[in-house]
Amino acid sequence: MGEYKVDSEKLSKLSSYIESLDHAEGELINILREAQEMFGYLPAEVQLFIARKLGIPAAKVYGVATFYSYFTMEPRGKHIISVCLGTACFVKGADKIVDEFRKQLNIKEGTTSEDGMYTIDSIRCVGACGLAPVVIVDGKVHGRVKPEDVSAIIKEIGQEAPDEQNLIKQNAQ
Repeated sequence: MGEYKVDSEKLSKLSSYIESLDHAEGELINILREAQEMFGYLPAEVQLFIARKLGIPAAKVYGVATFYSYFTMEPRGKHIISVCLGTACFVKGADKIVDEFRKQLNIKEGTTSEDGMYTIDSIRCVGACGLAPVVIVDGKVHGRVKPEDVSAIIKEIGQEAPDEQNLIKQNAQ
């Protein structure tokens, strides 16, 4: 496993996970999901590792990883901000909400901030049209969002960060 440029401990855990499956070759989507959970995204080295472990072409792994929008091959931020741009949300101003997040966080849609803290994504219809426009932050749904609500949402994310930093400091001691 030394030939890969990713965390070897995580690769070892991924290897154990794959080996624990009865029919691993039929579990590619679950394996990719588990890998993304471990690494935060699916770098090329991890996809190649999975292909070799399963004895399948790397192109098949890549094809599945790129087909499903759930998977990402780019590192994502610690906090994922997803703005629904489905019809109901768009009609009620979701594009203005995306613009406000871009402006306040100084990042483009579909990218991650330089500090690795935020990723802004647009998604299509989350099925909560009655709450339009909808923003999902780290799995928490915010409904009927207006552009003027964006700073409060960012502040709410920021309030969680000091607690996380204190926890990191405590674990380091």
